[in-house]
Amino acid sequence: MLFAASLVVLLASAQAKFYTDCGSTLASVAKVGVSGCEDSAKECVLKRNTNATITIDFTPTVAAKEITTEVHGVIMNLPVPFPLPQPDACKGSGLTCPLKAGAQANYVTSLPVLKSYPKVKVDVKWELKTDSGDLVCIMIPAKIN
Repeated sequence: MLFAASLVVLLASAQAKFYTDCGSTLASVAKVGVSGCEDSAKECVLKRNTNATITIDFTPTVAAKEITTEVHGVIMNLPVPFPLPQPDACKGSGLTCPLKAGAQANYVTSLPVLKSYPKVKVDVKWELKTDSGDLVCIMIPAKIN
C-alpha cells in the first residue's frame, strides 16, 4: 500500500508544471516554457536587466485573425501592466495569423525585465486575446531578482 501511494506521488510530481491555466477559453495549452525555468520549479526567477523568453504551444479551438498580448504582474491581487515592445502577437512571435482552429501554434517572445523593477515575488499573468475572448491565459509564479 505504501509503495502504491509513493508511486502516485512520484508520478504526480513528474507531471508538475510551474504555470497554471487562468482561463484559456478558446485554446488548449500544450506547453509553456520560460528561459531558465525548469518545469518542476515552484517559481521562475526573472533577473533584472535581462530579457526572459517565453514560449507557449497551444491549439486554438476557433480561427483567430488578430491576437494581442497582455502581460500583468499580479502583486497582492493587484494587476500591474508590464509594457511589451510588441503587443501584436501576430508580429515577430512565430505565429502566422490568421490562426486556424485545430492547428497547433507556437508563440515565442521576449519580456524585458527592467533594472528599475523592484525585487519582489509576483505572479505573471500572460494572455493572448482576440475579440472573442482569451485564447491563452496562464499564470506564472515568479521572483524578480
